[in-house]
Amino acid sequence: MAAPSNAEQTQLQDMEEEEAEMEERDMESDEEEGMGLENSEDEEDDSSEDDKENEAEIQRLEEQLSINAFDYNCHVDLIKLLKQEGELLRLRKARQKMSELFPLTEEIWLDWLKDEIRLSEEDSNREKVYELFERAVKDYICPEIWLEYAQYSIGGMGSPGGIDKVRSIFERAVTAVGLHMTKGQMLWEAYREFENAVLSTVQPPPGRIPSREEQERLSTQLERIHTLFRRQLAIPLMDMETTYAEYEEWSEKGVPDTVVHLYRKALQQNEKCKSYEEALLVAEPPKLAEYQAYIDFELKEGDPARVQILFERALAENCLVPDMWTKYTTYLDRQLKIKDLVLSTHERAVRNCPWTMSLWKSYLQALERHGADHQIVSDVFEKALNAGFIQATDYVEIWQAFLDYLRRRVDFSKESSKELEELRAAFARSLEYLKQDVEERFGESGDPSCVIMQIWARIEAHHCKNMQKARELWDNIMTKGNAKYANMWLEYYNLERAYGDMAHCRKALHRAVQCTSDYPEHVCEVLLTFERVEGTLEDWDTAVQKTETRLNRINEQRAKAAEKETNMARQEEEKMEQRRKAKAEKKNQKKGQRATRGGEKRKAEQDDYQEDWNEESAPKRQKGNGDNTEEYMETETGGRNAPPGYKPTQDGAKNAQQGAVAAAQRQNDDKPELRDDSCSVFISNLAYTLEDPEPKLKALFESCGPIRQVRLVTSNRGNFKGYGYVQFESVVSVAEALKMDRKELEGRPMFVSPCVDKNKNPEFKVFKYNTSMEKHKIFISGLPFSCTKEQLEEICKNHGTIKDVRLVTYRSGKPKGLAYVEFADEKQASQAVLKLDGIDVEGNKITVAISNPPRRNPMDKPGSSRPMGDIMPHQVYGSRGRGRTQLSLLPRSLHRQTAPPGKVENGTTAEREAPPTGSAAANAAGESRSLSNSDFAKMLLNK
Repeated sequence: MAAPSNAEQTQLQDMEEEEAEMEERDMESDEEEGMGLENSEDEEDDSSEDDKENEAEIQRLEEQLSINAFDYNCHVDLIKLLKQEGELLRLRKARQKMSELFPLTEEIWLDWLKDEIRLSEEDSNREKVYELFERAVKDYICPEIWLEYAQYSIGGMGSPGGIDKVRSIFERAVTAVGLHMTKGQMLWEAYREFENAVLSTVQPPPGRIPSREEQERLSTQLERIHTLFRRQLAIPLMDMETTYAEYEEWSEKGVPDTVVHLYRKALQQNEKCKSYEEALLVAEPPKLAEYQAYIDFELKEGDPARVQILFERALAENCLVPDMWTKYTTYLDRQLKIKDLVLSTHERAVRNCPWTMSLWKSYLQALERHGADHQIVSDVFEKALNAGFIQATDYVEIWQAFLDYLRRRVDFSKESSKELEELRAAFARSLEYLKQDVEERFGESGDPSCVIMQIWARIEAHHCKNMQKARELWDNIMTKGNAKYANMWLEYYNLERAYGDMAHCRKALHRAVQCTSDYPEHVCEVLLTFERVEGTLEDWDTAVQKTETRLNRINEQRAKAAEKETNMARQEEEKMEQRRKAKAEKKNQKKGQRATRGGEKRKAEQDDYQEDWNEESAPKRQKGNGDNTEEYMETETGGRNAPPGYKPTQDGAKNAQQGAVAAAQRQNDDKPELRDDSCSVFISNLAYTLEDPEPKLKALFESCGPIRQVRLVTSNRGNFKGYGYVQFESVVSVAEALKMDRKELEGRPMFVSPCVDKNKNPEFKVFKYNTSMEKHKIFISGLPFSCTKEQLEEICKNHGTIKDVRLVTYRSGKPKGLAYVEFADEKQASQAVLKLDGIDVEGNKITVAISNPPRRNPMDKPGSSRPMGDIMPHQVYGSRGRGRTQLSLLPRSLHRQTAPPGKVENGTTAEREAPPTGSAAANAAGESRSLSNSDFAKMLLNK
């Protein structure tokens, strides 16, 4: 056998090396597989635990939705978990259920559509995706969803009629959102790109002359693109200049004059809208004020299409604002009146805000106005009953709206009909529903005056001529606690006068006289007037006797009530007098104790002075002799240093501790480098008995920003004085802290004001409320002290949009029975005054007027000047100020204004025009010769 060549040997060596590498790789792969099995087992255990937790959470959410299907957040959480787990079938079912109850957001719709598009690629079922897109574009006018819809439809161009279908979708898209100032341009550009793509398919190859049919198709397609450019340039959109430049470049014949004219007009309109669009760009959500201003502008311009797209833009960002939906639907009902548009908008409104009764009510009326089928109206009403209104009166109003609709369907010329029986059954059902369902939920039926039964009785009497049924209904009304009200009896009496007979009228008035408790005099007067016109002498005598008996009984009851009230007032006055006497006695007792302490103190001072006078003959004490006595003198802060050997009692120790805290606080306050008024607010009107005020104030104001320090103002004994300062790290926090003005702290309103030095800025005033007439605000007096802000808002809300309600209180937080209610405009405030003035609120007759506060006394303002005769002269104190005891270390003889100066005792004379007093005398004496201790002693002993 021939020996192998070098090339063969090299090849064999390479093969052997490759085999060795393969073996090593196999061994490594076996090891890795072993390790991988172990790791995969651990990962499988972890993933299985996560799967179990997610499955348990999914089951919990599904159970919660079975209890309350209207839990929006629960739907969202369930969809997120199912998407995370990859449960496509359950995910589709969850999305389906949520879309039936709520309109979905843009993000949820786009996720759902993309998932369905991926699934449709596998089974090639595009129709289901088209149906889903149709549902998506109905919830909100969303440019992104329309663009996705159009782009998806392009994928079906190859099918029969595919190009026409794409065009129809694009046309619907630009009709719906083509006027969108900021996002409409992308729809127009996508539409033109599609038509340009179609143009490339109909153009003949270069060098070939097109046939007549091909030339017609080409011309038609070019005209389509020209039309799209013209339509887009006639609409005010962002970045119009770029589109115009593109058209100039694309068009071979240039831009026609008509297009230029429309383009310039659109530019002018764009310039008008620019400020509103910029305001929307910089505004923070929800941008309601900016959108409302923009809508008002477009309403004045009068273009319905632009008003509609602007409402849609506002609702896309504020879909849960009922007022915005109300304004939009009202505009469509009164201006456009297009059935499909109006009804679809009403349906979207109640799906977004199902808790708002007024939207359901206007929806029912819109359905009736546009001739909707009776079954559709009934179904919408049933949905309204299950919508979950927030108050009982909402159910009464929605029932009234539905009953009005049913009444308008009845032909009362027929004695009986299917519609009439349905109306009566609906009245009976409404009473049962209010009695059971509504009363069980809210604790009240929402119809205390039985308005529904009153309407039913009037329909039976007027249309059906069935007074027997009407009387049965009124008997039922009176048994529900309405027999004591005069207006209810007079309503029944008027019904009998109109449709009944005189006997039942007389009977109704006699029962009214016996039962009425609010206005018995008025009922008695109506009865007597009736007998004057209709009755006999016997009837007159009976009426007079009954009314006199009833009025006498009423007067006796009122007298007893007045006497009881007088006694209670007298008892209250006696209690107040006792409190005043006790307070005065306590005050006099304190004054006596102070006088006693003052006498003892003066005696101690004289003893101290006597000891000082005797010190000259006694040897002076040397330092370090062990007798380290300290002077018992008043300190700068008004306190005293404890004498040697003094041991405080338990109360004394407590006071000493409080004093030490106060001293530490004062020492800290005396450091100006720690204080910054620009970063501080002044807190006042706090209770003196507030426990741990510093941590409570820190906890209350920490939401406004980082706090540097809290400085409480205390007395010399360490007692809290009810005010202080909160200093923040930043000036920004001060504005947030000022918003907490009048916030209650343990039942007492806390006053928060800027920290301003009144000495440097005397014109600064803290009073923040207006002192001139405010025509959009009403002033209410005579309110019961138990009336709350919520109750007052409930009373006033039916007369306009309420912006603010303020109850006036004392500094202690107790109500004064006064309030201010601010409405949106002057007209609403005027209507509220007319409707609310003189009404009864919990037994109190209130007075309502336009807010016109009295002018503040200018003498009370800082910096105001008063007549000098009214101002008492200020007492002049020494450099130490006014201390607690006014103790001076200067002998009294030097304070005394003496006779004209002659030769003084130390041999000096002073001839001056006026006798010196106080410190001037001391200075004069010191200039001539300093006095010794013995001189001072002689002065004191010879006085």
